[in-house]
Amino acid sequence: MKRAVAICLAGLCCSGAAAADLMQVYRDALANDARLAAARAQYEAGQERVVQGRAGLLPQLGLSAESAWNDAEIRSRTVAGRGEFNSNGYGVQLTQPLFRWQNWVQFKQGELQTALAGTQFGIAQQDLVLRVAEAYFNVLNAQDALAAVTQLRTAAAEQLELAKTSFEVGTVTITDVHEAQSRFDLASAQEIAAQNQLEVSRQALAQIIGREPDALAGLREGVQLQRPQPDNIGDWVAAAEAGSFSVQAQQLTREIAVREVERARAGHLPTVDLVASHGVNHRPQLSTERSEASTIGVQLNLPLYAGGRVSSVSREAAALRMKADSDLEDARRSAALAARQSWLGLTSGMAQVKALEAARVSSTSALEANKLGYEVGVRINIDVLNAQTQLADTLQQLSRARYDTLLAQLRLKAAAGTLGEADVQEINALLAP
Repeated sequence: MKRAVAICLAGLCCSGAAAADLMQVYRDALANDARLAAARAQYEAGQERVVQGRAGLLPQLGLSAESAWNDAEIRSRTVAGRGEFNSNGYGVQLTQPLFRWQNWVQFKQGELQTALAGTQFGIAQQDLVLRVAEAYFNVLNAQDALAAVTQLRTAAAEQLELAKTSFEVGTVTITDVHEAQSRFDLASAQEIAAQNQLEVSRQALAQIIGREPDALAGLREGVQLQRPQPDNIGDWVAAAEAGSFSVQAQQLTREIAVREVERARAGHLPTVDLVASHGVNHRPQLSTERSEASTIGVQLNLPLYAGGRVSSVSREAAALRMKADSDLEDARRSAALAARQSWLGLTSGMAQVKALEAARVSSTSALEANKLGYEVGVRINIDVLNAQTQLADTLQQLSRARYDTLLAQLRLKAAAGTLGEADVQEINALLAP
């Protein structure tokens, strides 16, 4: 816990040049986040789908060889005998598909699957921005909360000492001392909880960046948050329904499902291949020592009946396509809901910040007035203690509201599919230099 306090104080007192900002933390996460590394590997694997699909359209070349021991008995009108010999053979065959519709459809599916891998990686990149920002602001919020309760504990200690002194001279009752002691003990407990929360928040950030975070730059004093542009919820909802990465991914998944129906039905179609081969056989029989042959031709295969498998697979693919249609509609609705929630969180958060800033001023004034009233005898000890607690609560709520509003801004852009490094830089510009 002492370590958490030291870290908090270092973050509050050190110069801006010594503190890591959001952009630095984000770059550390790009290099060290395990979840993003896994998504990157998945993306690289997905790039091979188009190559695998193309392979079904290209020539297939194979080499075969055989060796066998023969024990043969030969009987004919002119020859009779028994022979034991070893026969050897090898050959090469080239097959070039001329018409295999399922292979063509699979190639198109490979292109879509590669595009889907890129979209899923885009989701992972946006998720990293949100996770880094949330973890970063959680640390700052925990530092602010610790500073507020530490200030409250210090004020409660001063009020307790004042109550004890006043009780000794007979100007207050023992009740005032007990009330001050109670508030001091409560503030001490809150300080311990705040220290623990700060350490938890720092470890959550360390999980993303792969190391213990340095002191972090906080928001500049008096920073003003800007309304989103365009300043219309309908525009953001429309952008989310069309451009959200989750919607794009589901659109690609639906296209793949449509192609899968086509590929399954292609099982009823004939296939045409160009086949060329060359083979050599060594068979030391009575009449043949060595034979060599080359062939080239077109091969047609027409499936007649496969036990109902092709029809069953086609029905299965059609049902999965209907599922993909429903999943796409759900993705659009979810993206629209996320945009609305983020918009409302951003706009209401800005109003809440403004109200809490006014509350901070009035709470500070109320505390000073109660202290003065206590000194002249028109206020009692509990009035001062209540004013101190109210100010500490207001400071914590204001800190949380600011960070939640910034996160809502990032989530709104993520819902529209436009969140990127430029948005991190924009938020980073609000931090103390």
